[in-house]
Amino acid sequence: MSNLRAQGTAVRKFFQSGNLKLSYLDYGGDSERVLVMLHGYMANARSFSELAVRFKDWRVISLDQRGHGWSDPSPGQEYAREDYVEDILTLVQSELGGRPVTILGHSLGGLNAYQFAARYPEWVTALIVEDIGAEIQADFSFADRLPYRSASLKELRESLASAGLRAIDYFAESVFEDERGWGFRTDLKGLQVSVPQSNGTWWDDWLGSSCPILLIHGGKSFILATEQARRMEARRPNTRLIVFEQCGHGVHADDLNGYFQAANDFLMELN
Repeated sequence: MSNLRAQGTAVRKFFQSGNLKLSYLDYGGDSERVLVMLHGYMANARSFSELAVRFKDWRVISLDQRGHGWSDPSPGQEYAREDYVEDILTLVQSELGGRPVTILGHSLGGLNAYQFAARYPEWVTALIVEDIGAEIQADFSFADRLPYRSASLKELRESLASAGLRAIDYFAESVFEDERGWGFRTDLKGLQVSVPQSNGTWWDDWLGSSCPILLIHGGKSFILATEQARRMEARRPNTRLIVFEQCGHGVHADDLNGYFQAANDFLMELN
């Protein structure tokens, strides 16, 4: 095990994808097996920090997807499905040796993961898809009501509450402070372009790959209904559904130990 992994730290790296400079965290590990983690909207690569260090037998890479974290926002508002998918392809080819990877994706990251697998199956060994459906109708219009900067972290969290959000800790993952105050390390205007292009019916993509998929679902999710999750398992061969009845949309945050156990068992079975 590398010193990097032993210390529970990660090295921040950058690469070019089209006209954007994107960032990722490399948690190290001596294995040739690579696990790529993709966060959800308004999160970032560090959202998986507690989870990433637990996969001792993998090299873990956590990407800041475009418009999030330390990755550039798109000045041309290029947040189409193909843009996210091509970013993953560039990461795999230019940074990860052009070998097939396993991808763990939450929410937006889960959609990007299974669409990438449908378009580039030769680059994917397996997927862990957390709480996103094949039929998506998310509403992030609340982002228009969030301030550009807040005077304090308390005030910023209150802005989330006043926008009607309950999962404040989840949405507060991307906050930062600069000389102008507290804000979100997310392209909030870009969300209004990206989310409508993520919404839709994506059964062809869900069914478009044959690799093993572990579908993790929170029974109290506001994004994915359990009935749809069960249909996703039933309709796609080589798919296993695990429902965490007491968890919400962010299962990896609500039940870290249970999530890791389920994911690790799935990954060990691949070998």
